[in-house]
Amino acid sequence: MMAFSTLIQSQSHQMMKSHSNMLSKEIIKIIDDSIIDKDKDNERRTYLGASSLGDSCSRKIQYRYMGTPVDEGRNFSAQTLRIFQFGHEIEFSMAGWLRQAGFDLRVEDKNGEQFGFSIAEGEIKGHIDGVICSGPLDTPYPMLWECKSANDRKFKEFQIKGVTIANPVYAAQVALYQAYMKLTDNPCLFTVLNKNTSEIYYEFIPFNKALAQEVSDKAVSILEATKANEMLPRLAQSRDYFACKYCEFQDSCWSN
Repeated sequence: MMAFSTLIQSQSHQMMKSHSNMLSKEIIKIIDDSIIDKDKDNERRTYLGASSLGDSCSRKIQYRYMGTPVDEGRNFSAQTLRIFQFGHEIEFSMAGWLRQAGFDLRVEDKNGEQFGFSIAEGEIKGHIDGVICSGPLDTPYPMLWECKSANDRKFKEFQIKGVTIANPVYAAQVALYQAYMKLTDNPCLFTVLNKNTSEIYYEFIPFNKALAQEVSDKAVSILEATKANEMLPRLAQSRDYFACKYCEFQDSCWSN
């Protein structure tokens, strides 16, 4: 039979463990709530961002441009927002490693502002990760620099397929940046860091004039449709289409 003192110790340990679990959940909730609240305070974009124009669905981009609220329950979770923040930290680290290796990487203009462009009276904007002006490689400069991060599965896809096939949105982003930042003569240095292993993937992406024009035309069509109070066609014939199932505007799109 368990001694009385041993029983008391066991019960006390269980109570302490239960209390600790409650505190852990409370801490996580406090942190998550603060992250979500801060995200709500961020100003909504009132322009078309070049980073999203490569999305296959022009209607979704239009919803974002119009400031349409996302469907209930489809806001970014605190975990997703942490992943986004982690991506920014990786970019900062990658920039430091490139400079340490002897690359003259610039990420801000003379006024301390992030490099970028604004066209169509400010309706289309883009902000680049940086420009490499010189370095130890025997290659022409200057060149656009773009940095991304990926989990192990996606990282391997970049290695096998390359950026254009593995992520067409990124390819379109690069083409637009090269075009409007007038960095078309030399390829873009595209870097991806594996968040699981810290491996780094590098790819030189030549300027794709046709792609840049295609995405620019898409942006114009979105602006023109919105000004005419018209919605662009849906991407698919059914809300059960793969891209539609995971879209933050699925209900808004298919309820009309």
